Amino acid sequence: MDERPKVGVGVIIIKDGKILLGKRKNSHSEGDWSYPGGHLEYGESWEDCARREVMEEVGIQIKNLCFGTVTNDLFIKANKHCVTICMISDFASGKIKTLEPDRCEGWEWFTWGNFSQPLIPSIANQILAGFNPFNEPKNTHA
Repeated sequence: MDERPKVGVGVIIIKDGKILLGKRKNSHSEGDWSYPGGHLEYGESWEDCARREVMEEVGIQIKNLCFGTVTNDLFIKANKHCVTICMISDFASGKIKTLEPDRCEGWEWFTWGNFSQPLIPSIANQILAGFNPFNEPKNTHA
């Protein structure tokens, strides 16, 4: 068991009023739907982590990147604890690809609140807290 929480960054990508989710595999929360994202690297900004993870996992460019919310997440089955920073962005360009097929079954677009189940704990916690990326003010960073 990890004694201290890890810091994760999840990225809500918005296109045509929908958000992108992938079905996880071979990791904690296997079978759960989640945003693209991963762990924050030493010295990395939240924005740089968001762009890097989206490019590594999905192969697309994002724009209008801003902070969304933060959640305190326990992954009971994996015995892990993670503080998840959720960033919000708009789709900019590119073709959606499953670039880490060993970690993700594939990507699909969903309307907010109309998701396949189960959801990764960070998204479930966001919904329980009343978070909705479409109601958040945009404090964008380039």
